[in-house]
Amino acid sequence: MGRKPTITREGLLEIAEAIVRSEGAAGLTIDALARAAGISKGGVQYSFSSKDDLVRALIERWTHQFDELLGEMDDVPPANLVRKYIKVMRSSQAAMNAKMAGLMIAYIQNPQNVMETRQWYRSMFERLGGGASEAQAARVALLAVEGLFLLRIAGIDEDGEWSVFLDDVESVFERLLEKK
Repeated sequence: MGRKPTITREGLLEIAEAIVRSEGAAGLTIDALARAAGISKGGVQYSFSSKDDLVRALIERWTHQFDELLGEMDDVPPANLVRKYIKVMRSSQAAMNAKMAGLMIAYIQNPQNVMETRQWYRSMFERLGGGASEAQAARVALLAVEGLFLLRIAGIDEDGEWSVFLDDVESVFERLLEKK
């Protein structure tokens, strides 16, 4: 009978997140994860065959958590969907800091990951489809929020500006909706 595993795949992902928070994306390696978990490199590779596999699992985990925070999106009017989106982005600031977002750079180097990311965004834009002014304002607000997310990767939030910029997007979005 084999030895019971002392650390799970989820446990390794928790430790990997801690590494990224403390050392940045560059500090996340299979070797560093093995050391932090107190297991062999082979033990890590049992769950994640490569760093790309590990990064992909982290991104999938965060995407799943983000989608759970968004909740049900079917049949939600575009303006309400974007309001929910902004609220979730605001509440998930701590988890989505620039160091963690930096993993996106490694993630998008894999063409399969890029395809999956495109599909996720396409589904969002399908929900925000149509020519109505509400739908147009919702698309613009979503693009602005996503632009802010990408700027965080470049470290724009060093002085806490993220929240102020998010307030700006939200304020302009609401003004656009009032004009319709």
